[in-house]
Order: sequence, then structure tokens, then C-alpha cells
Amino acid sequence: MPVEPVEPVQPAPSGTGHRQRIATAQRIVVKVGSSSLTGAAGGTLDPSVIDTLVDAIAARRLAGSHLVLVSSGAIAAGLGPIGLARRPLDLATQQAAASVGQGALIAAYQRAFDRHGLTVGQVLLTADDVTRRTHYTNAKRTLDRLLDLGIVPVVNENDTVATQEIRFGDNDRLAALVSHLVSADALLLLTDVDALYDGPPSRAGSRRVPLVEGPHGLDHVQIGGTGSSIGSGGMVTKVEAASIANAAGIPTLLTSTLQVARALRGDDVGTIFAPNGSRRALRKLWLAHATTARGRLLIDAGAVRAVVEGRKSLLPAGVVGVEGTFGDGDAVDVVGPDGAVIARGLVNYNAIELPYLIGRTTSQLAALHGPGYEREVIHRDDLVVLVLG
Repeated sequence: MPVEPVEPVQPAPSGTGHRQRIATAQRIVVKVGSSSLTGAAGGTLDPSVIDTLVDAIAARRLAGSHLVLVSSGAIAAGLGPIGLARRPLDLATQQAAASVGQGALIAAYQRAFDRHGLTVGQVLLTADDVTRRTHYTNAKRTLDRLLDLGIVPVVNENDTVATQEIRFGDNDRLAALVSHLVSADALLLLTDVDALYDGPPSRAGSRRVPLVEGPHGLDHVQIGGTGSSIGSGGMVTKVEAASIANAAGIPTLLTSTLQVARALRGDDVGTIFAPNGSRRALRKLWLAHATTARGRLLIDAGAVRAVVEGRKSLLPAGVVGVEGTFGDGDAVDVVGPDGAVIARGLVNYNAIELPYLIGRTTSQLAALHGPGYEREVIHRDDLVVLVLG
């Protein structure tokens, strides 16, 4: 009796488990870039791309999941109406373009979601809005309430008022931070390329990287910079955003905007960045990734050990130098004797008074200046270590 041939067992695609997590996720953050929405030249929004994106998001929302859309495109959408061919370099013109384009962007999204009976809510953020505890608590409360009401939040950086000192820098990082803020189960980064490749996608022989996991997962990958003349990010910022999300245990998928429906289904598209299993507290994640240092505190070796190994507060006695201009409550970098940044925190003194306090114990300062000075330079709850202890 003839034996039926046995089909060979095909290996599962890389990252199948993480893709399944996306397919079943209840809270998802989806980020889309400017070049996807307006094309390489920019200037006007592409309705067909917006419809493709919104159709996929709406289907998932109507199936019971909650989604937050982080959308670039305000500046790009404003270029045509104000007569510019390229993204301007000066901040004032960027703000003017954003002011014109943001209205067009949110109107286009509302028209597209209206077809599915869904409502959008606009949420504009600056980095300053999410640096301090009360600010990010308010942002979280707003986003959670919008989701509870069945509304699709559309988040963007508030480019009309953000200055260089308080910018996120790109919406990839903003999306990763929003995924922390709403306790997302997955993050999708949508762009105009279909995946991360181990070399330039246009070069013959470059291959898709289906899965990135572990600290050395990108050792063999050549990563390029900004991909278009209208966006502010690029592949580097997307890899960094994936790392930020992974630090909170959130799997991240990078793919093209046209693949969004397949990505949400868990199909083998794009590149999965797998979390390593460990999670930082939300407060520490925001402090590490959402703040911009306004100055530097130089500390001695003993203070390095206390902060890194002992996870202690930074006291005046361990500080040997102060650099920069900052106020009470601003973020500063903490630098060891070798010049390496070891931590970041919210300082309890301003840059003018702190030099007169360093090198002294808190009890000495209380005796000299009163009980109000018996406090840490940076309390451990406001201090995040950036190196391994």
C-alpha cells in the first residue's frame, strides 16, 4: 500500500507570539508619520491613505479594542496652504504651518471616522506637559476618559507653541511615551517603508528583519537617518521609540501604513521589537525619556555608588559641580567623575543657590540656613538611573 507523502513542517514566522499579542491587544497605540499622510512632497493630505488607516483602526475599535492614534502631519499639511514646498527650518514658520495644518488634519480624521460612526478627540501635548507628575497625571486621566467614552484620541505634539527646549523631537518618541501613559498592550509604528532591513532597502541583497530581540538584536543592522524632506524622524527614531516601549514591556511593530490592517491582524509583516520582560515604573520611564535636561550635576565616586548601587537620593554632600541654568523642579543630568551621565532627576534647588550648598551634609545646611534646606538635591522618587548598577 503506497504511503502518503508527509508535508514538511514549516517553521512559524519570527515573532509569532508577539504578533499574536497585537492581534488580541485591547489597548493599542498607532503612530503614523507625515510622509505617509502627505506623500514625499508634502503640502496636502492624501485622502486615500487616511481612509486606509482609519478603516483599519475603526474596524478594530468596533471589534472592542481601544486605540490611540498618534499622528504627525500638521506641519506637512500646512505647507501647501501657506505656499511652502519644503518643511521650514525656523521654529516660527514651523509653528505657523502647524497652526494651519492641524485644523486640516483633525478635520480629515473626523470625516474619515464619521463613515464608521466614530468620534475623534484632539489631544495636543508638549514635553513640558508630561515632565511633571501633575501634568502627566492629567494627560493620563484625559486619555483614559476618552477611551472609556468610546472616542478615538488623536494625539500630536503641540507644534504651534512648543519651543526647541520643550519639544519631543519627533512623534515616534511621543507615541512610545503615550503607550506607557495609557498602559497599551501594543505599539504600531507606521511609516513609508514596510519593515526594518539589514541594509538600505533600495540596495540589492538587503533583507527584512522580522524580529528584533535582546540588547544585541540590531548588531548586524545598518540603520539610516531621516527618510523624507517633510518629516522630523527616521528609522533611528523609530528604533529608539521601540526601545522605549519595550522598556515598559510593550511589543512594537514597525511597518508601512498600507500594511496597517494586516499588522493589526497579527500577520507576518514588518518588524517586531520584542520586550525583554522587565518593566520600569511609569514615573521612571517618563523621567528617563520625556524630559530634557536643563543642566548637569557633577558628583563624586561615593555619590555614584549611593545613587547607582544603593538607589539612594542625591545629597548635597556628594555634588562637586553645577553646570547650566535651571530652576527648582527642572530635569538635570547627573554625571560621574568619568564624565558619563549616570542618572537624570528633578532637582530641588535652582542653579543659582545650589553651588553654595554643595559638599555639605543636610544637617549642616539646616543649621546654617534653616530646616527648609534639610532636603535632598534630588529625591530618589524623582531620580532615574540610566546605567546598570
